[in-house]
Amino acid sequence: MINLTINGKQITAPEGSTILEAARANGIDIPTLCYDKAVEVYGACGLCVVEAEGIPKLLRSCSAKVMEGMVVNTESERVVQSRKIAMELLMSAHDGDCVAPCQLNCPAHTDCQGYVGLIANGEYDSAIKLIKNKIPLPASIGRVCPHPCEKACRRKNVEEPINIAQLKAFAADMDLKSDSYMPDLMVRTGKKVAVIGGGPAGLTAAYYLNIMGHSVTVYDMMDKMGGMLRYGIPQYRLPKEVLDKEISLIEKSGVKLVNNVKLGKDFTIESLKAENDAVIVAVGAWKSSSMRTPGEDLQGVYGGIDFLRAVIQKNPPRIGEKVAICGGGNTAMDACRTAVRLGAKEVYVVYRRTRNEMPADKLEIDEAEEEGVIYKFLTNPISFNGEDGKVKSMTLQIMELGEPDASGRRRPVPVEGKTEEIAVDSVILAIGQKLVQGDVEELKLNERGNIEADPDFFTTSIEGVFAIGDATNRGASIAIEAIGEADRCAKAVDAYLNGQAFDARVPYISKRDESKIDYSDREKQSRITPKVLPADVRNKNFDEVSLGFTEDEAKAEASRCLECGCREYYKCKLLNAAQRYDIHPERFAGEMPQKYTRDENAFIERNTAKCILCGLCVRSCREVMDIHAIGLMGRGFKTDISPAFALPLDQTKCNNCGLCVQLCPTGALTEKANLVKQVPLDEEYTEQKVNINGKVASVMVSRYNGKVLRVIPNDEVSRNSGLSRDELQKLLK
Repeated sequence: MINLTINGKQITAPEGSTILEAARANGIDIPTLCYDKAVEVYGACGLCVVEAEGIPKLLRSCSAKVMEGMVVNTESERVVQSRKIAMELLMSAHDGDCVAPCQLNCPAHTDCQGYVGLIANGEYDSAIKLIKNKIPLPASIGRVCPHPCEKACRRKNVEEPINIAQLKAFAADMDLKSDSYMPDLMVRTGKKVAVIGGGPAGLTAAYYLNIMGHSVTVYDMMDKMGGMLRYGIPQYRLPKEVLDKEISLIEKSGVKLVNNVKLGKDFTIESLKAENDAVIVAVGAWKSSSMRTPGEDLQGVYGGIDFLRAVIQKNPPRIGEKVAICGGGNTAMDACRTAVRLGAKEVYVVYRRTRNEMPADKLEIDEAEEEGVIYKFLTNPISFNGEDGKVKSMTLQIMELGEPDASGRRRPVPVEGKTEEIAVDSVILAIGQKLVQGDVEELKLNERGNIEADPDFFTTSIEGVFAIGDATNRGASIAIEAIGEADRCAKAVDAYLNGQAFDARVPYISKRDESKIDYSDREKQSRITPKVLPADVRNKNFDEVSLGFTEDEAKAEASRCLECGCREYYKCKLLNAAQRYDIHPERFAGEMPQKYTRDENAFIERNTAKCILCGLCVRSCREVMDIHAIGLMGRGFKTDISPAFALPLDQTKCNNCGLCVQLCPTGALTEKANLVKQVPLDEEYTEQKVNINGKVASVMVSRYNGKVLRVIPNDEVSRNSGLSRDELQKLLK
């Protein structure tokens, strides 16, 4: 036995063993991508380097032997720098998506591709569990979210994006109709958290902190929980019965809900802090923004949020027959469509840009027009005119579009001397909302008049008090952004309660160059949209407009997904190594040496663009299986791994043993899904009983001309045996 020291730990190792073997045997992790004990040492990736005292060069631990008295450092500054450069070089030539663009563009980072795929397979229970990892109110959010995920969906480059938001609502509705999913709770910690505000942000933070084992109480000033989901979104878009069911599940999970109590009146932030281990402020933005236009204080001029809340509370104002809504966002759409349903004969939407620049969801814009709403584009109010203290008309400045502003939209510019006057009975200002500052006077506010909260850790000016949602920093935004913030805040608060540091670092992921993706081989399939009530029916009541997906429609729409994200994401060794350090592969950006192609057979999908040339597949095929089906072809940066003469795998000696797939550290080699259904006709599959860890289980055995090719355990076998799929496959060999 050899005595040596690694990272200050004195260990022993058999003579002749490598530093890597000695480290692993003693629980010390050294990253590597090209090493496996099944094949000979290759040393290609350069990640396993370590520093040894007295030796000037860095050593590759996979090949360097242990020596008596050796002192090794596996994480010195020099080692880390070398590994970072190695990873940057590898990732600069790795052309693949770790995560689908839809997930990256979702403020809550919901695994859209994952649950869409599960819906396509009819696995609704698994879909809702995946969704609820990030969103505790999916039936509600699926109905109202402006779906930034769909704006990033690559299916739009074929024809139209996947209907992701409504698929989320479908899965959630299926869950609400059955025994609704309830999460497993962690061991109770004895820690108490108070959440001020029962909107989407507050409820989300409470839900996840409760799952983490903390006791959580939500305090809200309104009669019922829900915040703007309840009091700012009309019934026809989000039935409150759906919201009630989802909130009841949060309460059933163990979160305590307290209504009709107001911050500053019934309690203070400091009083809650004295009774709890942490406080989260999620009070929202309940005040309508002002246009600062003359006549705004006239009777009949309402704020958009105030108007919608009054209608939802069954106390609608008398708006008359002629109503004008100022604004172009989703609140403006909610207000104009609500005015139609209240019986207004002429409903105008006054917007200073054109239809193309409207931030509202296109579906909302179109449906409002179908219901009779009249758009007055390129107009802007310059005065509200009254008689006896009540609004009677409004003067509009005619506008034209100039140069783009900071948002990228063309700036509206007044046309000198051109105005228009229209008669109105009431005006609704739907131009935004803001925090009621008096509610949070204990906290420091920023120059916008919102709570100043750290964007990464959500901390405020008071120790142990966190803030999230519409009341903070930039102000009001969409509900899914508040939910995403709340999820991250829950993790930050959990770390605080446990006395741990919260890692807010955004881990590295690989992204493809959008401009170089070829969609020409994709079959065009029209987007499926759920049926809606006819316009002449829905504009007379507050019944839900969308009728939702049928099962067949949901499966068909979900099946359109291009599956952009890598299937190997959760077990990719390359990504794991890349996220270990702060790397910047763009430093070595250049022409990708490998073309993005798929070369596959009935069992294996081979994506050469993701290959990092580690050689594990080539060596395992040659050294372990003695088949030589693939090899390294070409020289330098153009080196590729492929069968001889670039033949398809099916025309080589490959026996589909799957060893190359198991050893591949990236998503370059993957096993095809639905394997049994896709085998050639001359391939035979039989069910066979095997003994695994003393338990009898069924597996599928693949034979070709009588020869066993592979043994395939199913997921149930994996669960029952307690072994992973890879471990089972090795065991069953």
